[in-house]
Amino acid sequence: MQQRGQVVMGVDQYTSAHVFEDLPDGGRIVLDRDGATDTSGIATIRAHMRDIAVAFRAGDFTKPFQVHAQVVPGTAVMATHRAAITYDAIDRPRGGEVRIRTQDPAAVAAIHEFLAFQRRDHRSPGGTAR
Repeated sequence: MQQRGQVVMGVDQYTSAHVFEDLPDGGRIVLDRDGATDTSGIATIRAHMRDIAVAFRAGDFTKPFQVHAQVVPGTAVMATHRAAITYDAIDRPRGGEVRIRTQDPAAVAAIHEFLAFQRRDHRSPGGTAR
């Protein structure tokens, strides 16, 4: 998975940190470089997060499938409820994030399922923010 992730994301996941955080209205995907001096890696992450936001907004979850080599739980519902979900790419000092928001309870549940799978498969921190 790490090798596929590097191809899809453009950065080495061993020198980057992923966080997948549940929030009451959806969640967020964070990807940061370990150091602030890798300006090329940071720019790559930011571009990747913008690409993810655009793809997810269109109901396209091909990139998570490519990274995980399987359909990622929650994505079917996220695709069918895409009109009720917003995806905003936000630059961070060492990378970027995609903030996912909705008021649709079925979409919130699907987003949380998606993020939980990502946390497990990437062995990443996250969980539920209260």
